[in-house]
Amino acid sequence: MTPVVAAVVVTYNRIELLAEALAALGAQTRRPDRIVVVDNASGDGTAEMVRTRFPDAELLELSRNTGGAGGFAAGIAHALKGDADWLWLMDDDTVPEPGALAALLAAATGPDSDAPVLVGSRVVWTDGRDHPMNTPRRKPRASAAETERAAAVNGYPVRSASFVSVLVDAVRVRERGLPVADYFLWNDDFEFTMRLLRGRRGLVCRDSVVVHKTRTFGSTDADPGERFYYEVRNKVWLFTRSSGLSPAERLVYGGSTLRRWARTFAGSRDRATLRRCLARGLAEGLRSRPRPTADLLADLGV
Repeated sequence: MTPVVAAVVVTYNRIELLAEALAALGAQTRRPDRIVVVDNASGDGTAEMVRTRFPDAELLELSRNTGGAGGFAAGIAHALKGDADWLWLMDDDTVPEPGALAALLAAATGPDSDAPVLVGSRVVWTDGRDHPMNTPRRKPRASAAETERAAAVNGYPVRSASFVSVLVDAVRVRERGLPVADYFLWNDDFEFTMRLLRGRRGLVCRDSVVVHKTRTFGSTDADPGERFYYEVRNKVWLFTRSSGLSPAERLVYGGSTLRRWARTFAGSRDRATLRRCLARGLAEGLRSRPRPTADLLADLGV
């Protein structure tokens, strides 16, 4: 039976990029069966553009900006209310090449009895270089058999992925839950995919290529400014509240996070802002917990 694919695209005030992304979805050699566009209360005419130029898309207009985390939680919840076997998740600045979805499905739905629950795309920048932002984390100590199965579809095993073109099994999402909407931004995709993949198999398929049209070429730890608060708070929530990581992984990824923060401080021109965000993020992360996603979505009428 042909699987039903629902693409979920989250957008906020990037009308031109969104139009390019939606046009690319329509140009796929294997088109998604449904397209859900989540408008995070944009003020640039996004909703009217979608209704006019892409009338077949399912437009979900939120009453306020909930960030990427809330947007994907709302969009996935909406997609799961209808028929969907697979969810193709992407930001509004992600432009898939024509064969991107076909390659993802080929890697996800082969004859392998131990099918992956997640398949990510190869992400490149506008000049064709592999993009360093939101790089999927290779799975440590993947078995030889798992590595061979991934290599058979020109891929490699991963332990996490980003929301820049990732295909996820709708059944497993129903089992393990939505992204944590209260993260707002940063680490929401890391937490969600780590939780989805714990004890299961995921991979990146290099034959599925998308262009991530960020303004600059670089990683997310390049002088983040005020957004560093979300990085710190959400990492604390992740390491202390999420079921996605094993105890050993909390130690390993915790150490990796500290090294990354040190690099961020070393390369920053505004360390005072980073220090303030670090203190605030640690305090909020330790003394609070994320609000239940169901409650946040109910407030939005989703």
